[in-house]
Amino acid sequence: MAHIFFIDSLSKLNIRKDSTLMMALSFQKRGIESYLMFEEDFFVTNESDTKLKLYEFVGEFKEDGCYLAHFEKTNHFEKEICSSDVIHMRIDPPYDTRYQRYLWMLDFLQNKTSCEVLNSPLKIMKYNEKLVAYKDLSHSHLSFIGSSLSGFKQFSHTLIQNNFSEMILKPLDLYSGIGVEKVDLHDSQLEEKFKQKVSEFGGAIVAQPFIKDVYNGEYRSIYFDGKELGTIIKVPTKGEYLANIAQGAKFDKIELPSKLKTICDKLAQELYQDNVRFIAFDLLGGGVNEINITCPGLLVEVSYAFKKNLCFTIADQF
Repeated sequence: MAHIFFIDSLSKLNIRKDSTLMMALSFQKRGIESYLMFEEDFFVTNESDTKLKLYEFVGEFKEDGCYLAHFEKTNHFEKEICSSDVIHMRIDPPYDTRYQRYLWMLDFLQNKTSCEVLNSPLKIMKYNEKLVAYKDLSHSHLSFIGSSLSGFKQFSHTLIQNNFSEMILKPLDLYSGIGVEKVDLHDSQLEEKFKQKVSEFGGAIVAQPFIKDVYNGEYRSIYFDGKELGTIIKVPTKGEYLANIAQGAKFDKIELPSKLKTICDKLAQELYQDNVRFIAFDLLGGGVNEINITCPGLLVEVSYAFKKNLCFTIADQF
């Protein structure tokens, strides 16, 4: 069995704290045959054999066993993909046309060779990371998704009736806080800002009430095969409203409140039963804000907070 990590170019990654490189190196140190595969080398064919160019790699962890001190690709070779292989889909979002093509190609390869692709391409297509979190209002926040101005006006009125004063506008298919904007519900330019956002992102966007509890922190909880691996709380820097570590948010180990854990356990098991093995929840104000399925991250940070390399736990599942 070989584990093949399908990733972006190393030049695009923050090697020191990249979740995929951490996972690949951890699998290797567990004695699991592990390789890298890059976009420029990936193809599918309906010929009898599918031989792909893979890279070996070397690397070392820092003393904490989580952050990477060194990582580089080395020799490359061609390998025929077979049924015992596992391909980890670790291309970073956005979920755009480029991303969709890779999912189609991976599904083709999976059907042709009977290898496992993790997460399953069809399930990544099925579950939009935001919409899957919003499907049940009992565990999510009031949410609007669309480009309809009349629908947006109606939603804004609902938020005002529920005593909210601000809302968040954000794209449906981006990540890491890109494109997120906080706006005043009583702003005379609110409708114009909505139309600008729709134009900027080419269609449907997300609108939600601004949850002030974000100033106290947002949870990131990582699950594999339906079970929690670890949870951190991310607290924005003073004066900021995005709990994004890449933008300076602080983080620490935390135990999920029992109500949220019950929700996450249930959702994680439902997704696992549908062959979604690796997910990460973003939780805010007592609700689920997002369920990361395309390329769950922050493994380094959560592992560091728990003083335990969680990738070893994942590796032990194979």
